[in-house]
Amino acid sequence: MRQNPCLTRPCIQDSPVTSSLRAPTALMPLLFVLLWSTGFIGAKFGLPYVEPLTFLSTRYLLVIGLMTALALATRAPWPRSAGQWLHIGVTGLLVHGVYLGGVFIAISHGLPAGITSLVVGLQPLLTALGAGWLLGEQVRPRQWLGLVLGFGGVTLVVGSKLGGVAAGDFGAMLLPALLALLGITVGTLYQKRYCPSFDLRTGSVIQFVPTLLLTAAVARATETMQITWSGEFMFALLWLVLVLSLGAISLLNLLIRSGGAVNVASLFYLTPPCTALIAWAIFGETLALTALAGMVIAVAGVALARR
Repeated sequence: MRQNPCLTRPCIQDSPVTSSLRAPTALMPLLFVLLWSTGFIGAKFGLPYVEPLTFLSTRYLLVIGLMTALALATRAPWPRSAGQWLHIGVTGLLVHGVYLGGVFIAISHGLPAGITSLVVGLQPLLTALGAGWLLGEQVRPRQWLGLVLGFGGVTLVVGSKLGGVAAGDFGAMLLPALLALLGITVGTLYQKRYCPSFDLRTGSVIQFVPTLLLTAAVARATETMQITWSGEFMFALLWLVLVLSLGAISLLNLLIRSGGAVNVASLFYLTPPCTALIAWAIFGETLALTALAGMVIAVAGVALARR
């Protein structure tokens, strides 16, 4: 019988980041959903004090500084080929630059977080369409049913928040959210195909450097780049750097490395329900019965898609 290579050599490069985030395999997706869902909360706290791309540029700069220091201190391995540098950098531009930039711009222009979540919630369906074409993954009928159920549940969760947007402004608000959807979908598929495995310390630096350069260049051309340094802004900035950019992104990279693209993408259906629960706990936002029912349906859909 052929021996599993994972039994004779490590299949995943270990690091202090992965050690600090290590959890039972069954809990890693749940931890990712919980951390990722707080991104909308961080944006709500920070955006009143800074323009969106300036906010993200400051966030990326701090992440690069922290991860570079960690990589040098621990002598983390860097990619050996120029191709790997290129692929990892492209995933950073798509997953961080296009996705986060689109989300923050949409919210700063007045698009409710619920609608933004719903637009980005199309990602699992688009990923399923691309997984067979680009990755050769077989998407089973049960998974398609789970993806459709999950999107239906997300629609119920955010349905009560879809009003209050002027029709004339809706298109301008919606375009950045659609770009964010495209970025996270293509970025997930691209990373799974071309660079599913890399050291999380050096890989984070490679991902965020081109993202910072592009985001800062656009911010300089379109924004004043002024920041009001308040307590709420500092809290939001540190939360997004430490919890999102270091914690949630590291977990996402690990999940992409170890699971199918459809399985990973289906987790994003749980983000709007989890965000709604966090907003209810922190901001006192109401939860209708339809939203609670939508949460149950979304969870059931994700369970079907990941089986």
